[in-house]
Amino acid sequence: MVYKEKVTLQSNDKISTFHNVTEQVKAAVKKSGIQNGVAVVYSHHTTCSVITQECAFDMSMTGLETLQQDLVDICEKIVPTCAREGMYLHPGPKALKFAEEHGEDARGCHNTDAHLISSIIGRSETIVIDDGEADLGDFGFVYFIDFDKTRARQRTVDIMIIGE
Repeated sequence: MVYKEKVTLQSNDKISTFHNVTEQVKAAVKKSGIQNGVAVVYSHHTTCSVITQECAFDMSMTGLETLQQDLVDICEKIVPTCAREGMYLHPGPKALKFAEEHGEDARGCHNTDAHLISSIIGRSETIVIDDGEADLGDFGFVYFIDFDKTRARQRTVDIMIIGE
C-alpha cells in the first residue's frame, strides 16, 4: 500500500530556514494505516534538504536551535554564501537568460551555495515504520531545511509511506 501527503511551508529570506515536520510525518503515518514499512520524507526543491536530528533545546541569537546553527556554520565554511556575481561558475549567462524568461530575478539565481549544500546533505530521509509508528528513536526529529537565502517563498515537503 502507498500513502502520499504534501505539507506546505513558508521559508524566510536572509537565513536558512529549518522546519520541524516531525508531527506532520507522525500524523501521516497514522493516517496511512500502514503498520510496517517506510516513510520517505523528501523535497523536490533543489536548494532544500531533509534530515533527522535531535532537538538541541537551546537557541542561538539567530533564532535557530544551537545544533541547527552549528550545521549552518559548518556549511558556511565548506560552501560560503554566494555574496557576489562571479563567486561561483553558476549561474552563467544561459542560466540567467533562462531565469529571466521565466520571471526569476538575477539575485534569486545566485543561490549556488544552497544548491551545493543540498547536494551534499541530501534531499530525503527514509524512516522505518514499526507497528504503526515512525521509528525516530528517543530523540529523533525530522527537519525540512531551505538553504536558499535569496528570498522568502513557499516550499513543499512530500511524504510517501509504503508498506503493509
